[in-house]
Amino acid sequence: MSETKSQVENLKLTFKPVWQQMDEIDVKATEAYAKEYLSFLDAAKTERLCAKEALRQAEAKGFKSIDYYREKGAVKPGDKVYVNHRGKAVILYEIGSEPLENGMLIVGAHLDCPRLDLKPMPLYEDHDIAYVKTHYYGGIKKYQWFTIPLAIYGSVFKKDGTEVNVAVGDGPDDPVFVISDLLPHLSQEMVVKKVSDAFKGEAMNPIVGSRPLPDEEGDAVKAAVLKWLDEAYGISEADFASAELEIVPAGHAREIGFDRGMIGAFGQDDRVCSFAAISAIFDAGTPAGKTRCVILADKEEIGSYGNTGMQSRFFENETVELAVLMGEHSASLATRRCLANSKCLSADVTAGYDPNFTGTHDLTNASFIGYGVTLKKYGGARGKSGGSDANPEFLAALRDCFDREDVVWQMGEMGRIDLGGGGTIAYMLANYGMDVVDCGTPVLSMHAPFEQAAKPDAFMTYKAYRAFFRYHWA
Repeated sequence: MSETKSQVENLKLTFKPVWQQMDEIDVKATEAYAKEYLSFLDAAKTERLCAKEALRQAEAKGFKSIDYYREKGAVKPGDKVYVNHRGKAVILYEIGSEPLENGMLIVGAHLDCPRLDLKPMPLYEDHDIAYVKTHYYGGIKKYQWFTIPLAIYGSVFKKDGTEVNVAVGDGPDDPVFVISDLLPHLSQEMVVKKVSDAFKGEAMNPIVGSRPLPDEEGDAVKAAVLKWLDEAYGISEADFASAELEIVPAGHAREIGFDRGMIGAFGQDDRVCSFAAISAIFDAGTPAGKTRCVILADKEEIGSYGNTGMQSRFFENETVELAVLMGEHSASLATRRCLANSKCLSADVTAGYDPNFTGTHDLTNASFIGYGVTLKKYGGARGKSGGSDANPEFLAALRDCFDREDVVWQMGEMGRIDLGGGGTIAYMLANYGMDVVDCGTPVLSMHAPFEQAAKPDAFMTYKAYRAFFRYHWA
């Protein structure tokens, strides 16, 4: 190769699969990480369970509740603080040596994912079959939820405040539930309809019983289900009014392919990034400068509304509390300066290119499965509407940050213009004035009951967040 040609080749940006860039040590580290991630997915089938597991791991790593530090009256560099917000959102802080007003390093993910929620009064019987009524949560393709095994998870709160945890469908001897579908022989009218018309939200009612209670007159199958719920959990039909019960796919996270190179599971949007975020803060070492922060928020899939979503003030409020504990004379002003001076990775998945469905992406700006973590400069839809657009100065520093720690990364968009698009929590955090960019794992079948991600992409997401926490930011 001539010297001129060599120089030109060095100017090009080229990508190749992560597996082809790994040595034996990296491969072993990827497999070990994937094993831990698989266990996390099985323990975290709902946002409450995800928060619980994240907090369990945090406590094992030395994190203590912010209430503990309130009693002490102060925090010092090196302290590890967690916030359990209503059991459905989590904040982890690792206190650095710099004043809080210098800003934090934030990785923000979300715990919720598309699913089916039970309606407040769900249980009914029709022609000797008992069903529960549901209301779908987030953006789903309804037809994907018919005729697959389903599980029920959640919490029921009694009038006296007692919490009853429900989990049926994933135990070795558990029954499962199912939404039935029409057989092909009777589907002539159905198959000519648009998919959105053929599968209605009000028809997404799982079967929960079919055996009548002996000697019961009227709704005997429903009565048998209520008897089972009373014996198993001590709950009555009235208790559904103060319950948060979710229908999720039954079954465990699995490896995909003869080579076991991918992971398939429910809820990888956004638990692949949530797990990477907490693992990164655990493994980044003692912060020498800025305070580190992980946010695991709720309600992202429905616009981040509600008191556990990022459109509420819970993160801002807890950061003010932290400012007080760090001895800031004006906690409110210090918090405002902190948030404006912070840098953030919005840790959310993106759409990987699927060769089974061509025409969805501009292939020169697509994320590819197995090519590493994706930086997505902007989100939104059409003319970037509803998204955040990262500053090039921040992206330049991130390139240096990732390259220093051998993070394999790629750039991508969420589909081609006027077809794709989507939002994350990035724009809400950017509203504070901080630098924010979307940085997450490319997945296939996003929002489906069984999403797919490549092991090396998940591992590189973790490495990216860890590198971000370790980097010396001015």
